Amino acid sequence: MKKIRFMDVSFRDGFQSCFGARVKTEDFLPALEAAVHAGTDNFEIGGGARFQSLYFYCEEDAFTMMDTARKIVGPDINLQTLSRGANVVGLVSQSRDIIDLHARLFKKHGITTIRNFDALMDVRNLSYSGQCIHDAGLKHQVVVALMGLPPGLHETYCHSPQFYLDKLKEILDAEIPFDSVAFKDASGTTTPAVVHETIKGARKMLPEGTIIQFHTHDTAGMGVACNFAAITGGADIIDLSMAPVSGGTAEVDILTMWQRLRGTEYTLDIDQEKYLEVEALFIDQMYKYYMPPEATAVNPVISFSPMPGGALTANTQMMRDNNTLHLFPAVINNMREVVVKGGFGASVTPVSQFYFQQAFANTIQGHWKKITDGYGKMVLGYFGKTPARPDEEVVRLASEQLGLAPTVEDVHDINDRNPELGVEYNKSLLQQANIPQTDENIFIAATCGAKGIAFLQGDCTTGIRYKADIAVEIKATPRAEVVAAYHEAHKHDIHQKEVNHRLEELFSKLPTATPATESSASSSKVISMAGNFTVFVDGSPYTVSFAEGSAINPQSLAPVSSAADDAALALQPHAGTPVTAVMPGNVYSIAVKVGDEVKEGEELAIIEAMKMENPVKAPCAGRILSITVAKGDTVGMGEIMMTIE
Repeated sequence: MKKIRFMDVSFRDGFQSCFGARVKTEDFLPALEAAVHAGTDNFEIGGGARFQSLYFYCEEDAFTMMDTARKIVGPDINLQTLSRGANVVGLVSQSRDIIDLHARLFKKHGITTIRNFDALMDVRNLSYSGQCIHDAGLKHQVVVALMGLPPGLHETYCHSPQFYLDKLKEILDAEIPFDSVAFKDASGTTTPAVVHETIKGARKMLPEGTIIQFHTHDTAGMGVACNFAAITGGADIIDLSMAPVSGGTAEVDILTMWQRLRGTEYTLDIDQEKYLEVEALFIDQMYKYYMPPEATAVNPVISFSPMPGGALTANTQMMRDNNTLHLFPAVINNMREVVVKGGFGASVTPVSQFYFQQAFANTIQGHWKKITDGYGKMVLGYFGKTPARPDEEVVRLASEQLGLAPTVEDVHDINDRNPELGVEYNKSLLQQANIPQTDENIFIAATCGAKGIAFLQGDCTTGIRYKADIAVEIKATPRAEVVAAYHEAHKHDIHQKEVNHRLEELFSKLPTATPATESSASSSKVISMAGNFTVFVDGSPYTVSFAEGSAINPQSLAPVSSAADDAALALQPHAGTPVTAVMPGNVYSIAVKVGDEVKEGEELAIIEAMKMENPVKAPCAGRILSITVAKGDTVGMGEIMMTIE
């Protein structure tokens, strides 16, 4: 019987997939320690989105987290992190000196192995970073990135077994040093047949004894089947997770895969009773965190519009932050075309985020009206060569809007010339901010930008969502607002008439107070609101309590104002030309104050949405008459932010 090893990804990809990577270190350490005692000797502990998220949302330092994890597990356990090739742990590709610094710092802070991938499978992006990982004394796990193409396309080569094996041959021909090979399907859309044929072919190509590892998510419901296909194809290690961060957008549960292998010639060789205890402890430790319902759901639509499990929940969490979650189905639907016209790069960060950002822009601002920065640079070649040639019209639009010419130049050479990248540039930023110029701080500044600098200055806030916070928000919300919010969230539903009917039926059954006298206005019906009511938010029930005597008059309720009404009201106090939000999101910065003279096209503010910084520019020249928003405010599409006279 062949023993199949596994890597527990609960504390990195599990957190990213289920909680948007927003988890405090102290809350998972007991489960990490218990997992070691149960027999796990291989963990994914950081990197990927879990690097930035600690600074952006958790008020924690990623290097301190790594040090703490190493102390907990001891010296012999494999602690692994995820790197995005030339992008290391951010969305922006870096210069060579930062890529090298990444490897040296992660070695310093207790990491054993770095899994290194490039979403475009441009081997040039794996070569330098892989050499740096090797030279730093770390184990290098080189990655072939997988993705299932949406059905109905005429593409027959990209993301086929032959395509993946050709990429593996390029890695071998480039003589990139590596200790193991991983086949990583972040979206969970590759079919079991393709997984099996790819790994079977790789086993024949690779030197005898080479470790092959397989990674997939259960987002589309194929996780168990694909893991078994990888095992029968010759994989040595598979990635698994523990409840509550297993299944759905995350990886298959350790116990689920153990059950699948029973009665076969393969085994995980674990004490299942110990893992039952560890998972019970882990569930208890994570209970206070709010887990969105989409995090644990199987979503068959993902096969048509590949969205990685690790990115799906992170993006829906950001959409909740920006009050745009109701647009999620439309954005996912638009991803299909974005993937095709973008050149078929694997849907894994950062490319998956570029896809999502462009699909979001297409949904909000109109079909291909705005080419986002990341997506545009990708199709123009500034992140490497895409697997297939991007759509010519999209390339033309990207070139016009971004002011960049298409390129085939090595990304590292481009970035080394960029004066706003590299160690020296980030040293200067730290010096200006009076922050010590340590290697760690340089790397934080380089990969986390202005938010990283703000963290180092002590200017950070939590973005973690706890169940208690969500419950309080719901209980504090007036009934009329709950109903209005429900209608807003479901205004795009195809069954809206049915939903309206159900709501009307529900409220018609509520107990009524004593009817008003004939002399009262319109003799309207007064509805008693005393008692407890259950409100469903994202599929989860919350109890809302109204005190005795609470009542409403439906006829007297003021109608919910439309965006147009709000805009008209906002204009009343101030004449002048309105400056409106170009996208729903959070106000990241405001560059002007009342009384400033501005030129047409001058940048006045920045709105952050879906990890994009969207400049708000002056529609005309003049003087700033009023500013109606503040840094940190959430704004809707078209909302007036300031006026110019």
